[in-house]
Amino acid sequence: MHPFLSWLDPLWQHLLAGKYWHWLLGGWWVTVLTSLLVIAAATVLGIGFALARNSRLAPVRGLALVYLSAFRNTPLLVQLFFWYFGVPSLLPAEWVAWLNRPHPLGGGWLSLDWPSFEFISAAVGLVFYSTAYVGEEVRAGIRSVAPSQIQAARSLGMTGWQLQRYIVLPQALATITSPLLGQYMNIIKNTSLGMTIGLVELSYRARQAEAETFQSFQVYGITTLLYIVLILVVELLSQHLARRRRWGRVQPGRA
Repeated sequence: MHPFLSWLDPLWQHLLAGKYWHWLLGGWWVTVLTSLLVIAAATVLGIGFALARNSRLAPVRGLALVYLSAFRNTPLLVQLFFWYFGVPSLLPAEWVAWLNRPHPLGGGWLSLDWPSFEFISAAVGLVFYSTAYVGEEVRAGIRSVAPSQIQAARSLGMTGWQLQRYIVLPQALATITSPLLGQYMNIIKNTSLGMTIGLVELSYRARQAEAETFQSFQVYGITTLLYIVLILVVELLSQHLARRRRWGRVQPGRA
């Protein structure tokens, strides 16, 4: 048990043995890391996807539409099975062995362990799935920008990149802050499906603890509270940004 949690031992021993608290908190941490990774990657890729959906080039728009249809119209569980079972069957055996073999990352105090293949598969599947939803939110924000502003920017000689960077995207992201954070909440909840391919996240650990202790109420009650903590953090962030954000707003001034 982690030292900074030891003072809680007298309390939580009455609810669940310390060993199982360690399991649940370890799984919760994996859920946090997976969620943060997927949120960051899906946001970056989602912006690119949204720009592709609004591209003037018909082939680019077509490819984006195919991506949307493929990943929004198939269950996430099937997609996770595809990345975990299907893709490895197409790779050379040496590649699969390398992916499953531990490798040191970095060196010294920055040394990290190579993630498990279950983690890689779950993260990749969640990123591809979530990008379609995040991208559609960003696209809706882009479409909310007044055409007159775009025309004015072009009349000033702005390039396409400058137009998106300084005019369109700041306003689009400001408009969709709440819906976008709602998608982030869905990402946190969707990580629980990673247990089906062996990702040792919170739901996986809860199932292990319940199977060993038969204390269903305690185990799943604590698991629910841990999920609520994560969702509550995102909800509080959403409310804070709604009150305090400044980007993307047009400040009225005197003529």
